[in-house]
Amino acid sequence: MTDTPATERPVLSAVRNRIGHLTLNRPAGLNALTLDMIRQLHGQLAEWAEDPAIHAVVLRANGEKAFCAGGDIRFLYDSFKAGDTAHETFFEEEYALDHYIHTYPKPVLALMDGFVLGGGMGLVQGATLRVITERARMGMPEVGIGYFPDVGGSYFLSRLPGELGTYLGVTGVHIDAADALYAGLADHCITHDQLTELDRCLDGMSWSVHPEEALRTLVSSLAVGRPATAELEALRPAIDAHFAHADVHAIRAALADEQRPAYRDWAQATLKVMDGRSPLAMCVTRELLHRGRLLDLPACFGLELHLDRQWFAQGDIMEGVRALIVHKDKNPHWNPPSLDAVDADRVAAFFAGFKPAAARSRRLVTA
Repeated sequence: MTDTPATERPVLSAVRNRIGHLTLNRPAGLNALTLDMIRQLHGQLAEWAEDPAIHAVVLRANGEKAFCAGGDIRFLYDSFKAGDTAHETFFEEEYALDHYIHTYPKPVLALMDGFVLGGGMGLVQGATLRVITERARMGMPEVGIGYFPDVGGSYFLSRLPGELGTYLGVTGVHIDAADALYAGLADHCITHDQLTELDRCLDGMSWSVHPEEALRTLVSSLAVGRPATAELEALRPAIDAHFAHADVHAIRAALADEQRPAYRDWAQATLKVMDGRSPLAMCVTRELLHRGRLLDLPACFGLELHLDRQWFAQGDIMEGVRALIVHKDKNPHWNPPSLDAVDADRVAAFFAGFKPAAARSRRLVTA
């Protein structure tokens, strides 16, 4: 048996000019995260954190289509079906990695080109500098597979301006680069064609100033600003009005009543999207984001783990993955099948017994 060639490893690491470069390297799988990748990323970050020769870290991906399109959900499905606990381990270690990036002692530059979804968002939202290209498509689409926004989504989505986070979480829609900048999910945009120039500049950087300041200055010099008009900005009054309602039933009713010409088509399109999502997942997502506004980062991760431990048996993810990934019939049988049938007590039961103080005290960061 021979070792896997370096170029075929799922995570590549290199050091150039005192910068550690971590590259996701599963382009055929849209760089979806496996447990092995999570462990490699966490281990290398921990090593570089203790290395005085490393001033900063750049996190990026190979391939033209995606930075990272999420986690390996087929693995999670198979684990639960087999009756083992690998899916629980996956979430525990993924969240530990994401939390570690949020608290990392050195500046992290996340460089995103193509799809940045689910688990990919978890990797980048804690970075010091979140740099996208005009080709970026970002989102937390979990409700489409009968799940809820995790990887810290209860923290970063709930802190977006107005009701943008509720809208993005409950509908699971993707947004483009202009909307990502407007919403505060990215800091700067450079063009895809500038990626080579950015690498050249990183390799030649001077460290005469603090590493974070040096990186910010470099990125700012290449940034092109917002690449187009943000659709979310134009829709913001309607989003803030409709998605501020107390539950998904009221949100849907408000959208159905929208008659203003500027928002009517968007409201009807949003209803169509929501009618294809898991009703239970949307309701739990709205409650999760509402609670997340009042929790700190460790407690948000703790609450997501609390839901994870119930969701495979009691939520809709197994049916969603079956319909969209396994059998590919694209006809999930959600339980319950309609929003009207979602019981508020069932939603509340998922959150029962969660203690924020206990979650906060847990050691989330492991190498």
